[in-house]
Amino acid sequence: MKILRNPDQSLWKRELKRPTQSDSDIGKIIRPIFKSVKKHGDKALKHYALEFDQVKLDEILVTEQEINEAVNLVSEELKEAIEIASANISKFHTAQKQAELVEEVMPGVVCSRKSVPIQRVGLYIPGGTAPLFSTVLMLGIPAVIAGCSEIILCSPPNKEGKIHPAILYTASLIGLKKIAKVGGAQAIAAMTFGTKSIPAVDKIFGPGNQFVTAGKQRATKYGVAIDMPAGPSEVLVYADDSAVPEFVAADLLSQAEHGVDSQVVLVTTSEAFAKKTLSQIDIQLKNLSRKAIAKEALTNSKVVIMERKEKALDLINFYAPEHLIISVKDEDKAVNEIYNAGSVFIGNYTPESAGDYASGTNHTLPTYGYARNYSGVSLDSFVKKITYQKISKSGLKLLGPTIEIMAANELLDAHKNAVTVRLKRIIEEGNEL
Repeated sequence: MKILRNPDQSLWKRELKRPTQSDSDIGKIIRPIFKSVKKHGDKALKHYALEFDQVKLDEILVTEQEINEAVNLVSEELKEAIEIASANISKFHTAQKQAELVEEVMPGVVCSRKSVPIQRVGLYIPGGTAPLFSTVLMLGIPAVIAGCSEIILCSPPNKEGKIHPAILYTASLIGLKKIAKVGGAQAIAAMTFGTKSIPAVDKIFGPGNQFVTAGKQRATKYGVAIDMPAGPSEVLVYADDSAVPEFVAADLLSQAEHGVDSQVVLVTTSEAFAKKTLSQIDIQLKNLSRKAIAKEALTNSKVVIMERKEKALDLINFYAPEHLIISVKDEDKAVNEIYNAGSVFIGNYTPESAGDYASGTNHTLPTYGYARNYSGVSLDSFVKKITYQKISKSGLKLLGPTIEIMAANELLDAHKNAVTVRLKRIIEEGNEL
């Protein structure tokens, strides 16, 4: 990890640059995939399963028998852990429900707003080097709570044509019934256009590799929404001498093992603490099963020593991390001064892994600096806010002249007339009485 000492603000952008993403070559690969899936549907999906996953698929959708078999393959210990996580995530996301807002803004003019579920959603669950059954919880639970009428889950099969048993068990636990053995950009294309097996959806959620990410961006060209732009996973730890070097090292490595393009950053006010943490990283790295991946990710990573706390916080907000861990003495002050972060973990005993799995918050978060303008996935991600208004005759008599004046001054006569004809009728009815 490169060490930066009190870097000038003019250098932050260059020194904290994320690993480069290049979409041009990827675009050349996924464009024909989208075209083929749109034209040939399931036939194209089976072709790409053979080409990319080296598996011949007879059926694209997972059968009930396969789900039952998978349930029996998951250990009781893991089932219990998934159930505890599911309960916490369900509780926190259920608490995010909002009652309908009704407000009489002036006599006879009532405005309201309520949440309506997005009808058809697609969930993409990676299944490659790390089968992310935890993401099934993070995406499936709010989709179910929101009341989405159709939910399709896509995940790539292994060479036996199976989806990881923990993914199937988790999906079954939370009530997801339609599961497809499709991965990569072809899964995104299928959810964009629809095939015989996979319905077209209104919004696509979920992490994935560069092909999945590029596929999601392409889906938006066809009127399909996505959860958020995505880049490699990342964490920033803000720590001082009150933090524990062993803990901080473990947190940095927990993100570094995600992928070679992940980035981890330590911001600290103490050079001595930084050196202790780097020493711990060396010790812990040796014992990781994914140490080669983590080691390469560390080449993208930085240690920033900032003697002034105010500058440290400015740098953190500039970087806008996906995950932010705060382990400093005056944690409340630091937390209150953070406005760019996907999710914040406070104190020595709040590892980022808690949010990844079981604390209750959602782990689908904005990366690559998008925390400046995007929120992480929540119940709100699966609903739309529709506004309503109802105006009585007396309300229109009161509000109508305001609308007429504004419409006339915008030279929109038809807008004005839509009020005028109604006011005329109200006056005529009044005269008749």
